[in-house]
Amino acid sequence: MLNVIVDQESRSLRECFALIKTPRQSRVRYPEGCVTAVPDEASARAGADSGKNLHAAVVYGPSASSEGQRIYYLVRWLD
Repeated sequence: MLNVIVDQESRSLRECFALIKTPRQSRVRYPEGCVTAVPDEASARAGADSGKNLHAAVVYGPSASSEGQRIYYLVRWLD
């Protein structure tokens, strides 16, 4: 897994629970359009549906990428 430097002083970057829409779980960065932040772990687990490629995770971001997109970094999968 990618080692992400966490900025404790940042007001815009944060670790949060999320649902990630992806057909494969091998990536470490996900575009903002694939990530839906949810309020807590229970919501993430309840919203997960592998049949719809929705996976519960903890992510860090959003951060600006060198390609000009906003991305989230995978911290860990919950399912």
